Amino acid sequence: MTHSIKLTTGNTFPTTEATLLDGSFINLGQAHSGADWQMIVVYRGKHCPLCVRYLNLLEQYKTALMDIGVSVSAVSADSKQQLEDTMEKLTITYPIAYGLTEQQMKQLGLYISAPRSEQETDHNFAEPGLFIINEVGELQAVNISNTPFLRPELDVVVRGISFVRSQSDYPIRGTVAY
Repeated sequence: MTHSIKLTTGNTFPTTEATLLDGSFINLGQAHSGADWQMIVVYRGKHCPLCVRYLNLLEQYKTALMDIGVSVSAVSADSKQQLEDTMEKLTITYPIAYGLTEQQMKQLGLYISAPRSEQETDHNFAEPGLFIINEVGELQAVNISNTPFLRPELDVVVRGISFVRSQSDYPIRGTVAY
């Protein structure tokens, strides 16, 4: 049995950098585009059609998220070439990064899978994760899955964040560590 790290909501989100296609770096936990909260979507990679569909669907919610002060970024462990190939299937305008390392995956508490074959991919990859970081850099909400078909519905996520942001005294949930 392996031991994995579990991030605790309410704690500072770890600095996690990844590379954009233009070669610049992005701090995944840092809001951008005028927002003060950040949503990070970790996807499995080029080999996952469910990921491509989810990333394209996320684009449809980008404006609603920005309206409530939440910027969006996505990342995978894919190589630059794999991300370039994936971009041919994506119609997105939010930042998407590549090169998430296995150490970073572990630091974020993500499930990690080995490829089933070389046709799938050539490296271990993260299973889906979704992180919401608030204006002070704390992990507000987290959803981690071990399989691509268990992901939060984006309309529910947007409504939930909107509710939390409208309540001045709504606490971060799940902060009792064990």
